[in-house]
Amino acid sequence: METADRYYSQYGLRAKELKKEGRKVIGYMTALTPVEILTAAGVVPIRLKGFMDEAITKGDAFMESIVCPFVRSVFDGAVKGRFNFMDGMVLPHQCDSIDRTNDVWYSNLDLPYWHFLNVPHVTDDPSIEFTREILRVFIGTMERFLGTKITDAEIARAIKAHNENRRLMRELYALRKSDPPLISGVEMMKVLVAAMSIPVDESSALIKSVTEEVKKRKVPVDGNRKRIMIIGDQIDHIAIPGAIENAGAWLVADDLSIGGKIYWPEVDETAEPLQGIAERYLRKLKIATTYVSDGNTYEENLEARFGHLRQRIAEFKVDGAILFIYKYCDPYGFEVPAMKNYIESGGTPVLYLEDEYSTSTLARVKTRIEAFLEMIA
Repeated sequence: METADRYYSQYGLRAKELKKEGRKVIGYMTALTPVEILTAAGVVPIRLKGFMDEAITKGDAFMESIVCPFVRSVFDGAVKGRFNFMDGMVLPHQCDSIDRTNDVWYSNLDLPYWHFLNVPHVTDDPSIEFTREILRVFIGTMERFLGTKITDAEIARAIKAHNENRRLMRELYALRKSDPPLISGVEMMKVLVAAMSIPVDESSALIKSVTEEVKKRKVPVDGNRKRIMIIGDQIDHIAIPGAIENAGAWLVADDLSIGGKIYWPEVDETAEPLQGIAERYLRKLKIATTYVSDGNTYEENLEARFGHLRQRIAEFKVDGAILFIYKYCDPYGFEVPAMKNYIESGGTPVLYLEDEYSTSTLARVKTRIEAFLEMIA
């Protein structure tokens, strides 16, 4: 946990160290970036995060204030030089706040390498074929930038490494099933953030060491707390799990794009590696911007979109769920009514919070969480 805490509090520290050793560092946004290809290319991938405890002071000079506050915070940090160790960046098409600001990022960061990944939003067979083609284009631009060839064998090895990383993280998640959980939500957030800032082999080693450390703990005696699950996109600051746990609950599960969303679905190890990658990122990731139309009825469609949430609620014995959605995030906002009704229909109470990406608003958030916990007591 000491290492995880260092990489969390000094975000990008390891990437800076590897940069000094001659490695190329490529930043990326969102869960839709195929990290397996970056690993196969031999670069250091680092997922960009925002800075909840900092005011946006430079970014708004270039980006409209109605853009998603998380995207604005990451961009603000970038133009302030917080990621000046990057050699390039990958920006996938996930939502309008990313898609429509691509030129703003590209023009103001002036990086040696830039790639916009045009990920589709539907999951039919033609979209899978299209995704394979855009992955080939992505590989081509990376090869030209690095002056090297990225082979299918290297991609297959990267797939195995990332699948193993996901398996190890699920083992750590399993330690939250006890009552009380062996690892707190705040600690888990530090591990998740640290893991997305370092190469996959180092990430796997970190997760293993944390798991071994946590397994040696005795189960805490304070088990008389409600068990909460949080659902949302990129929540990457300990202030939010801290608000939940300081209100008197245990945060035992999540469906976040740096957590449960990405560590449960694996890449099928197919004969053609890009087919497996396309299938995972388009069909297996439960992202609000991906249109899922499986099933012949509305109920069957809801099951295809949100069925994993009920499974996670049962598996981790969740007493209540919190939907934490950032302001101006239309894709997740549109999902709220259906998702909330689906979870509640299974007997689990839901609190819907729409808020800024800022620690300055968390006092009112904590008040609502406290009221929610009293309601389900």
